[in-house]
Amino acid sequence: MAQYFEGIGRRKESTARVRIMTGSGQFIVNNKQFEEYFTRLGDIQSIDIPFIAVGQSRDTFDISVLVKGGGVTGQTDAVKLGISRALLKMNPELRPTLRKAGCLTRDPRVKERKKPGLKRARKAPTYTKR
Repeated sequence: MAQYFEGIGRRKESTARVRIMTGSGQFIVNNKQFEEYFTRLGDIQSIDIPFIAVGQSRDTFDISVLVKGGGVTGQTDAVKLGISRALLKMNPELRPTLRKAGCLTRDPRVKERKKPGLKRARKAPTYTKR
């Protein structure tokens, strides 16, 4: 098997393990084709940002992704970060380019925990005077 470069991306509750190697453009996500797994147009464009930033086509790499947890948006951003980190391992000189495109920053926002006495994290029950 050819040498691959691995990157792990996380966002919200999602974790993506991305493996990249030079190849024919095969993109597999959880044993499905890329377009079959990510059906929303914005998700596909978001995942392509690291490749556009470094000026390379996604078709020059074989990409294998294992993504778990969270929803569609969290998984999309986790895959994007994983791809960026894998590209960085492949070529460390891409760091300034990927950093400028905002691909190396992990989004730290996660769901806030529910507090006791409240309905959600901050929503209080309706106040009644009597």
